[in-house]
Amino acid sequence: MTKVRAGITGIQGYVPDYILTNKELETIVETTDEWITSRTGIKERHILKGEDQGTSVIGIEAVKGLLKKTNTDPSEVDLVICATTTPDMLFPATANIICNAVGIKNAFSYDIQAACSGFLFALTTGSQFIETGKYKKVIVIGADKMSSIIDYSDRTTCIIFGDGGGAVMLEPTTDGTGIIDAVLHSDGSGEPFLHMKAGGSRKPATAETVLAGEHYVYQEGATVYKFAVTNMAEVAAEIMERNSLTSDNVDWLVPHQANKRIIDATAKRMGVGEEKVMLNIQKYGNTTSGTIPLCLWDYEKQLKKGDNLVLAAFGGGFTWGSVYVKWSYDSK
Repeated sequence: MTKVRAGITGIQGYVPDYILTNKELETIVETTDEWITSRTGIKERHILKGEDQGTSVIGIEAVKGLLKKTNTDPSEVDLVICATTTPDMLFPATANIICNAVGIKNAFSYDIQAACSGFLFALTTGSQFIETGKYKKVIVIGADKMSSIIDYSDRTTCIIFGDGGGAVMLEPTTDGTGIIDAVLHSDGSGEPFLHMKAGGSRKPATAETVLAGEHYVYQEGATVYKFAVTNMAEVAAEIMERNSLTSDNVDWLVPHQANKRIIDATAKRMGVGEEKVMLNIQKYGNTTSGTIPLCLWDYEKQLKKGDNLVLAAFGGGFTWGSVYVKWSYDSK
């Protein structure tokens, strides 16, 4: 019996119009373009501006484009999962807001929060509904408005993050393509090193928490970097070993775009040359759940049916993982 897998049959990304360059950041905090570029690889990032503009704006635009590109009627969609660390509000789910805006009425939808690994967690979850035969069309979104939780007086974090994201369509395949394997991990002992101190049920928002700046990303960069370099590289190598992949038959590494040095370390561990590494950190920065779908969107025209892709990410929590995808279509 032919195995049913979840194939990615379409990808669409979206980034806001406003571009925050390193040069502009030089006027906001004590930093330089050279310092940012040499340590992170980032040159600019997109920022979502305006009143009443949440992460759903990014997701709505991505899903609208995806439905059009795949010639899908909203009524055909069975399920929508949105990976985000910056939901519009605690409830309802940002996925619900996106569905309402794009006319998806026959699906159920919900959010997944796994920080920068969120898209991989959501992709793997969505694939299960396809593989079991339960659903035929599942949309997985990865989107974040990181500017909403960044302190632009903190030069250690404000240089890193941007806003943006993307969405993929998952559909059944029986031709050997699709999501082949996934290795996902989490370790709650990483909480002290990367988190947001207030705004949750443990420490609800008050005037004092706002004044203390406790609603911004808190990160101990050196510790996070050490964990990310080790775990993202190891999990990518692990999924290669599990699936008998070599550096020769991996067509693309699709890494979370957090730091150019982390990406380089992952590629080196896999034995993959830079010509096989998807890289767009220089123009988007770290969009958290949005980085991997934005990479797929940027490189879509270079992808061929049957290409072997290794997706890898590391995020707060700590969370990390890798997904092996055999690409399901030739771009037009």
